[in-house]
Amino acid sequence: MKRTTLALGVIAVAVGLIGCGEEKKPEPKKAAEAPPPPPPSIEIKIGSVAPLTGGIAHLGKDNENGVRLAVDEANAAKIKIDGKDAKFVMLGEDDQADPKVGTTVAQKLADAKVAGVVGHLNSGTSIPASSIYNTAGIPVISGSATNPKLTEQGFKVQFRVVGRDDQQGPAIASYLAATAKPKLVAVIDDATAYGEGLANEVEKTLAAAKIKVLPREKGTDKQTDWKAVLTKVKGKKPDAIFYGGMDATGGPLVKQGRELGIKAVFAFGDGACTDEMSKLAGDAAEGLLCSQAGIPVAAADKKFLDAYKKTFNTDPILYAPFTYDAANILIAAMKKANSADPAKYLPELAKIEYSGATGKISFDDKGDRKDAEMTIFTMKAGKITPVAVIKGGNTIPIEEFVKAAAAPAAAPATAPAAPAAAEPAKDAPKAEEKKDEKK
Repeated sequence: MKRTTLALGVIAVAVGLIGCGEEKKPEPKKAAEAPPPPPPSIEIKIGSVAPLTGGIAHLGKDNENGVRLAVDEANAAKIKIDGKDAKFVMLGEDDQADPKVGTTVAQKLADAKVAGVVGHLNSGTSIPASSIYNTAGIPVISGSATNPKLTEQGFKVQFRVVGRDDQQGPAIASYLAATAKPKLVAVIDDATAYGEGLANEVEKTLAAAKIKVLPREKGTDKQTDWKAVLTKVKGKKPDAIFYGGMDATGGPLVKQGRELGIKAVFAFGDGACTDEMSKLAGDAAEGLLCSQAGIPVAAADKKFLDAYKKTFNTDPILYAPFTYDAANILIAAMKKANSADPAKYLPELAKIEYSGATGKISFDDKGDRKDAEMTIFTMKAGKITPVAVIKGGNTIPIEEFVKAAAAPAAAPATAPAAPAAAEPAKDAPKAEEKKDEKK
C-alpha cells in the first residue's frame, strides 16, 4: 500500500513539473506588420523639342537645358498634383531644325501622351508642328519661335514667352536707321519661315522710314558660301545689310562680306545674335548690330543664372531663360488646376500671371506674351553686348533698364525713355565708314 501511495505521489509530482514546464514556454512571435503603402504618385511627361544636331545645335541644347533645369527643380520641390506625388519627366527630342522632322517628333510626343511641350526653337518647325499639338489638345509654349503666324492660326493650345517678328523687325530696323542712318539697305534671308518673316518686317519698317531697300536676295539655312550673293550686293554699294537667318549661316556671310571689301553695317535678328558670330567670323563680326526678342540673358533673374551655371558649368547662350520660364509656367498651371490633364489645366494656363526668370509673363488672346521687350546688341571685343532695350515703342539705354530692373520698388518698370529714332546709346556702334576713318 505504501508503495502504491509513493508511486502515485511521484506521478503527481512529474505531472506537476510537466505542467509548470508548459506554462513557461515563450509565446509564439506575431507576424511582422506590413509597411504602410507608399503615397500614390503620378508621372507627368513634359516634351522639349529643339535642334540638338546640326549647325545650331548649340542653341538647341541651350533651350533644352532651360527645360531640364525647371523639371529638376520641380522634382526637388516635391510637388503634389491631385493629392499625388508628382514626378516630372522631360522627354527631349531633336527636330534638326527641319520642318518634316519637326512634325514627326511632334506626333511622337503626342503618342507618348505628354502633358505639355516646350518648343520648338525655330518658327519653321514650330508652325507645322503646332497643328499636331492642337489636334491632340496638348499645350505648347515656345521660348524662341518669333514668326507671327505661329499664334495667328487660332490654336488655343499655342503660346510663346518671347516677342514676335513684327515687334522685333521694327525694333532692329528703327535702331539701324537711327544709328547708321543708311540711305540704301540690302536685305537677305535664308528662305525659312523665321528668316524670311523677319526680313519682311525689317523691309517694311525701312520703307516706311523712306529708306531705299534693294530687291531681296535669298540663300538657304544650310548655305555657307555667300560670295555670289555678296558680290551682287557689293555692286549696289549699300550702306547697311540686314540678314534674316541663324548664326551658322550669318557668320560666314559677314566674314565673306568683309573679305570682299564691303564696308556696310551688318545687322541681324535674334538667330544670329550670339557670341558664335565672333567664332565664325572673327574680327569681321566686330560692330555688327542685332536684336533679341526679349531681355538680354545677363538681365535674367540671378537665381536662375546661378543655378544654370552650377548645373551645366556654363552660362546660358540665348533663350534658356525663356524655355525655363515656359516649363515652369506649364507646371504652375497644372498646380493651379490641380491636374496634369491638358483639358483641365489649359484654362489656367491661358489666364496665368507668372513672375519668372525673364520678368512678369501673361498671355493675350492669341497666346502671345503681353508687353514683350526687345533688346538691341552690338558685337564688342568678340562679345555680344546689349546697348538698349525697346519696350512699348520706347528705346531705353541698357544701363537705365538694368538699374530699373534691379530696383523695381524705386523705379517704374520702364525708365524714362527716348523715342526709337533717338540718338544712339552710349555704346552704339557708328557706321563702318566712320570706324575706318579712326583706324
